[in-house]
Amino acid sequence: MNSPFASLPQYDLPELTGATDAWWVGIAGHLRRQGVADVPDTLTRASDGEGLWRDPALLLTQTCGYPLMTELREYLQPVATPDYDCEGCAPGLYSSAIIVRRADSVTSLSDLRGRRAAVNNANSHSGMNALRHTVAPLAQAGTFFGSVVLSGGHALSAEAVRRGEADVAAIDSVTWALLHRYRPQAVDELRVLQWTRQAPALPYAVRVDAQADLVRRIRDALLDAAKDPDLATCRGDLLIKAMRPADVEDYAPILAMKAEAERLGYPQVA
Repeated sequence: MNSPFASLPQYDLPELTGATDAWWVGIAGHLRRQGVADVPDTLTRASDGEGLWRDPALLLTQTCGYPLMTELREYLQPVATPDYDCEGCAPGLYSSAIIVRRADSVTSLSDLRGRRAAVNNANSHSGMNALRHTVAPLAQAGTFFGSVVLSGGHALSAEAVRRGEADVAAIDSVTWALLHRYRPQAVDELRVLQWTRQAPALPYAVRVDAQADLVRRIRDALLDAAKDPDLATCRGDLLIKAMRPADVEDYAPILAMKAEAERLGYPQVA
């Protein structure tokens, strides 16, 4: 049997590796105090993050709410949701900044008809589903943009817009704030055109087949870590100000946004 592992790939910018590692060390300590066995000392990082989410040895991770409610329903269940301290967020919620170049003359979303969009990932809520939901009322015959490119990440979407390779992208509000803090040169030529509807923030999750007692212990450990004064610095670096319990029903609004776009005849960003 493989040893349990943990992975926190969301918001793990290279500039934040130290903060993410410190956050995990703190979480691990609280997991052990809750009586969780075989807690790994360090995080597992891999280029195939989605493969890790399907691994039966997974102990704890953070994932995106959209795959959680779609392709990962058979693998993961949420246990807690962070409160993030940045624009576009509210307790347990986040949104996406729809960004354009600062020099672009567009003043409303409708001005972007026929323009080029960058999407970080086809199964992302913040980069795809939230954008799809926002654009759907404006689409005609299932189309709004002139072209759509998959960038491979939020920072890459922002870079594509900055370089003029795309005209618009939807950037996770936490990533947008982190880029402003740690890579200001990457966003200084960009501006927010509007924000999308808020949705549940990215969940901390465990295996869907985890025993109820283990789920409770992990949830309690996360809630304790979020209040631990010794972890205040790394939480601040990661913009985490609190943690709240979560279950799968809390993420239903993400599927509701998907369904609303589909009812309007806009099943994909196009």
